[in-house]
Amino acid sequence: MSISKNQLKLITSLSQKKYRQKHNLFIAEGIKVVNEFLKSSFEVATLFCTNDYETNLTEDKIVRIDEADLKKISSLKSPNKVLGLFKIPKLNSINNCGLIVALDAINDPGNLGTIIRLCDWYGVTQLICSKDTVDCFNQKVVQASMGSLTRIAINYVNLEAYLNETHLPTYIADMDGDNVYKTQLPAEGILIMGNEANGVSNQIKKLISNKISIPRFGEVQETESLNVATATAILLSEFKRNS
Repeated sequence: MSISKNQLKLITSLSQKKYRQKHNLFIAEGIKVVNEFLKSSFEVATLFCTNDYETNLTEDKIVRIDEADLKKISSLKSPNKVLGLFKIPKLNSINNCGLIVALDAINDPGNLGTIIRLCDWYGVTQLICSKDTVDCFNQKVVQASMGSLTRIAINYVNLEAYLNETHLPTYIADMDGDNVYKTQLPAEGILIMGNEANGVSNQIKKLISNKISIPRFGEVQETESLNVATATAILLSEFKRNS
């Protein structure tokens, strides 16, 4: 079976957030990522796959295509047997307990996807995003998260209002903050990571008294900053080590 013009048009449109919202669909690609979504609570709409991809889905959910058609719809350099359209789930309710990561205007899809994976690795089940953070159902985010998106509850909120209302201790990653290796960190709290270029916004900084930093150990010390995902990994490791 070949892919239809309408199907091609739909898949192409889902690269834009407004069409993902309109159709309530997002794209996942490749065997590992798609299989993670299939075994999760996410609902599949349609799978476009080659004949050698094995699945237990009913035939009405499957469109068998050849590799040439798969290349037409894929955003990957090396398409891997399957592309799935999944339904965007309803928003999760926020459970204000445990360790939570909050993101302030993260723009890069790769960074968000990696942070989702880090949350999964370190057992952080909730991720709070400012409304100007990149969409977690952006295809590059979905691919970078490598299936961890299925295990992390993500909410987009007015971050300033949310932080004003929370009872949890809050921590900002800031270059001028206290040395994280000399700071006693709680088991429960909110770690706030800022924009790649500008860090945490001034509006958010005004709300938070706890600022932590990762010290530089190099002799020259001319590196301006760490990548936000790298910094998140280091800080989450310290939160978990202390707890």
